[in-house]
Amino acid sequence: MIRIALPKGRIAKESLELFSRVFSQDFNFEDRKLILDKDNLRFLLVRSQDVLTYVHYQAADVGVVGLDVIEEFDENSVLKLLDLHIGKCKVIIGSPVGRDIDYQKTQIKIATKMPTITHKYFSKKAIPLEIIKLYGSIELAPLVGLSDGIVDIVETGVTMKQNNLKIDEVIMESSAYLVANHNSFYQKQKEILDLMQSLSEKLHR
Repeated sequence: MIRIALPKGRIAKESLELFSRVFSQDFNFEDRKLILDKDNLRFLLVRSQDVLTYVHYQAADVGVVGLDVIEEFDENSVLKLLDLHIGKCKVIIGSPVGRDIDYQKTQIKIATKMPTITHKYFSKKAIPLEIIKLYGSIELAPLVGLSDGIVDIVETGVTMKQNNLKIDEVIMESSAYLVANHNSFYQKQKEILDLMQSLSEKLHR
């Protein structure tokens, strides 16, 4: 059996639709259930930020997770196998409309839930930085003076516009990847490679 960790929400829905096309049958979690068993597959429904943890500790053999999450946590903790071209979004730097970030300041404040990506990006530019870690409502921070700007994920940019924010720079483009546990890949190589091949064929049709 291959155990597959999926992130709750849109990516889980799009992933299950992809698996449904590959295996020509429906994959749907029953109401409030977190495990779905079908044939030789077991799907686990977890928080997006927890997919890598489940895969890293081999509670799941493979997982589907955004490239932004992989970059934020530890890209070496899992094997990156295949870009599934779903869950597309961007990691951006944003600031209030009419008020650009003043990069001449001694230190700028950036609010984000992605401190690793933020630190890497600004370090490369040698910009002194204080990172303010938030877990939600990132857009609010620069509007009330908590930060000069934000680093956040956007899909359409509508929420930013509604909150009078603009996109200054795109740090990275992200989409969901199929990833695998190192030991699982060794132990179940044929099954995982077959699954990867089947998914890849469906993506290119």
